[in-house]
Amino acid sequence: MRVVIQRVRQASVTIDGELHSSIGHGLLVLVGVQQEDTEADVAYVASKTAALRIFNDDAGVMNRSVIDVDGRVLAVSQFTLTASTRKGNRPSYIRAAGHDLAIPLYELYCNEVGRLTGHSVERGVFGADMQVELVNDGPVTIIIDSNLKE
Repeated sequence: MRVVIQRVRQASVTIDGELHSSIGHGLLVLVGVQQEDTEADVAYVASKTAALRIFNDDAGVMNRSVIDVDGRVLAVSQFTLTASTRKGNRPSYIRAAGHDLAIPLYELYCNEVGRLTGHSVERGVFGADMQVELVNDGPVTIIIDSNLKE
């Protein structure tokens, strides 16, 4: 599982011109599920997402998590995070999980982050054509890949 986490002042998802979901201060997380991902990958990435200390403390040091600052999370599925660009210029998405695996693991990720943070996770719509807007705070952007945890 690969996620891109962005510390945001605000973020939203619009579908077909209609606002679908939005958050204020917190994290926008783009979520890519790969074929080999399991519930253990979800648990690892969700735990890291909730505990990642990328919010400033009173001294201006990134020492607080989204839990510590009572922030919110918006998670958007994004299969393109699984792209391989090793050959040629057209990305290959062969490592992307199919709907049968990706949807349950995406939902499990959202539910687990919600459980850990104490707030339900706002979401995009799996497979939809979404417009994602954000005000990146910092900017602070972190990539976590469960295949690189060791």
